[in-house]
Amino acid sequence: MTKRATLTEAILESISDGVFTVDSDWRVTTFNRAAEEITGTPREEAVGRICSDVFRCSMCETGCALRETLASGRPVIGRAGFIIDAGGARIPISVSTAVLRDSQGGIAGGAETFRNLSEIEALRKELRGRCEAGDIVSRSPLMKRIFEVLPAVAASTSTVLVQGETGTGKELLARTIHSMSPRSRGPFVAVNCSALPDTLLESELFGYKAGAFTGAGKDKPGRFALARGGTLFLDEIGELAPPMQVKLLRFLQDRVFEPLGAIKSEPSDARVIAATNRDLHAAMEEGGFREDLYYRVNVMRIEMPPLRRRLEDIPILVDAFIGHLDRVQGRSIRGVSPEALSILMAHDWPGNVRELENVIERAFIVCTGETIGIGSLPPEMSGGAVRSRRLRGMRETRRETDAAAIRAAFSRLGDRPSAVARELGIHRSTLYRMMKAMGIDRNKN
Repeated sequence: MTKRATLTEAILESISDGVFTVDSDWRVTTFNRAAEEITGTPREEAVGRICSDVFRCSMCETGCALRETLASGRPVIGRAGFIIDAGGARIPISVSTAVLRDSQGGIAGGAETFRNLSEIEALRKELRGRCEAGDIVSRSPLMKRIFEVLPAVAASTSTVLVQGETGTGKELLARTIHSMSPRSRGPFVAVNCSALPDTLLESELFGYKAGAFTGAGKDKPGRFALARGGTLFLDEIGELAPPMQVKLLRFLQDRVFEPLGAIKSEPSDARVIAATNRDLHAAMEEGGFREDLYYRVNVMRIEMPPLRRRLEDIPILVDAFIGHLDRVQGRSIRGVSPEALSILMAHDWPGNVRELENVIERAFIVCTGETIGIGSLPPEMSGGAVRSRRLRGMRETRRETDAAAIRAAFSRLGDRPSAVARELGIHRSTLYRMMKAMGIDRNKN
């Protein structure tokens, strides 16, 4: 190796940007240390392979920057995209390319440098007010209040009641509380109380002893036993029949339960997180839910807001769902078009976050390009005869989105119009004009 080649290699190894080169057959010929770290692929596995098999980038299939450079002879500078690393994580990057020439001036291959933008992306999310807790992401002031109390809730052993409409993410919140708690190494056991008839639900929760009934040939532990040292999530607790309410009350009071056919009680230290889409207080007043049980499960109550009250979360939820699907299915969908996002923002979302996730998954499957457009959305959302209550038009949708963003910014930053305008990227006079047109009183947010 010549002195010049040694110096070049030393320089490539010392820089923080990933660098790789390819020959005329698109096989990787060099792969520096930073490229190994960013992609998670060792250089000995990368060199000699087709670059798209190593550098799994969103541009590889339809907009390869290096192919464009080799075809035109012109470099590409700072083009944004993402790669999927060896562990399946989505890494935001910027790409620059150049032609490699031999000693006679002919094209011998290409070189590509790429920069990891993860820290910049994280900072951007922070500046935009995005909050995360476990797998929950949000920029809504309503969710921010929940995030603020989650550490204290997780550290406690008290029973938690999560209320909210179907599809708002109650189980996801329960799993987040469990993962943030000292019990995170223990099991998370979930039971849907409305999915089983009372007789089966009792044996499912409390278990049974051999001979307790016909067919019970051996002992079977129930969910209270399986959740020892961890968390028991009781979904749809409002559907429990009165006899089951009594048994649950006894456990919450004494921390013991009795399997079917047992002659003595057994202890369990499982923490209970209950969830319901019903108004338990109203059910208690109507006699459908025991008052003593209500106050036992209502030690810490968290209200999950419906999606229609956190419209500002739709763009980041869409990004999160697409990112997950990209990793699972090995595709490189970049996002949704502005027109499709407008339709998503105008929808009523009776099924809340779960409905949004299903819509994005369906659109992801039928999408044939890099961006999900209107044509990939379900016909009832994207058809020509969309009901006016479902699609109120891009102008009104933009107005609602802007109003939500302004209110959210005031909620985060307080009564500081200059700071709010700076965060939103507009002049303060523009902010005042928008607030007046939208009827926003900054003192009532």
